[in-house]
Amino acid sequence: MSSLIVLLGPTGVGKTELSIQIAHKFNSPIISSDSRQIYKDLVIGTAAPTAEELSLVQHYFIGTLNIEDYYSASQYEEDVLKLLQELHQKHDSILMTGGSMMYIDAVCKGIDEIPTIDAVLRKEIFDLYEKEGLEPIQQQLKLLDPVFYNQVDLKNYKRVIHALEVCRMTGKPYSSLRTNTIKERPFKIIKIGLKREREELYERINHRVDQMMENGLLNEAKKLYPHRSLNSLNTVGYKELFQYFDGTWTLDFAVEKIKQNSRIYSRKQMTWFKRDKDIHWFHPEEKNKIFRFIKSNL
Repeated sequence: MSSLIVLLGPTGVGKTELSIQIAHKFNSPIISSDSRQIYKDLVIGTAAPTAEELSLVQHYFIGTLNIEDYYSASQYEEDVLKLLQELHQKHDSILMTGGSMMYIDAVCKGIDEIPTIDAVLRKEIFDLYEKEGLEPIQQQLKLLDPVFYNQVDLKNYKRVIHALEVCRMTGKPYSSLRTNTIKERPFKIIKIGLKREREELYERINHRVDQMMENGLLNEAKKLYPHRSLNSLNTVGYKELFQYFDGTWTLDFAVEKIKQNSRIYSRKQMTWFKRDKDIHWFHPEEKNKIFRFIKSNL
């Protein structure tokens, strides 16, 4: 039976380097499950694989979209399953790696059939959010879907906005379309999680942000600043520097906020991943253990 090896973990843990080694060891291309590395102009701030790393192994879903393009976890599910069908004809095992929780779950478990949102409606709701904040959107959601309103983290604007988009688009409560049924896949899934001690991970995150700044993150963000309202740019590393360009924050403060928000995001990722009992956890330096585990489960 063909297999999908899933290498996941929090931001900064060390997935990229190990993914290339696993890909070489098991003769596999790499499918990225990073919802921001998929955009071609977000390179430094997303720690996308370098040109050299990309030349070592065939990668998919890296730098394939423009920042204006709408893309969702359900589209990702559809695109990856189609690609896997083709790749499994040549490769017994395929490696998927990244830290975007929804993208990983979309491929491994499937997500509910939520319709694509009309661009005009999406803009209308986002414009309302930008002008009046989250409260009027929360109130509309409460009216249209009180069940989901009482379940959702009301401060998580992405989830609140998305739920309202679906309610308005379909005329049905968002909660009624969420079945959370796990779909069967025609391949074996082997999940490997990478983890480090919190202090070690935080130190790596802080160092990586400093490295990004040295590599030109400020200039990259400056080019993207005119497009700051796009959803693709509501991302740690860019939104903080936009505050600096606005004159709201000093550069030093913005950089510290990137580090802080990256650390917060890493905690959210680990909280999400820990719910999944199918993940087998390793320290990134336990390479031989990881190789043996994969080999024994193929």
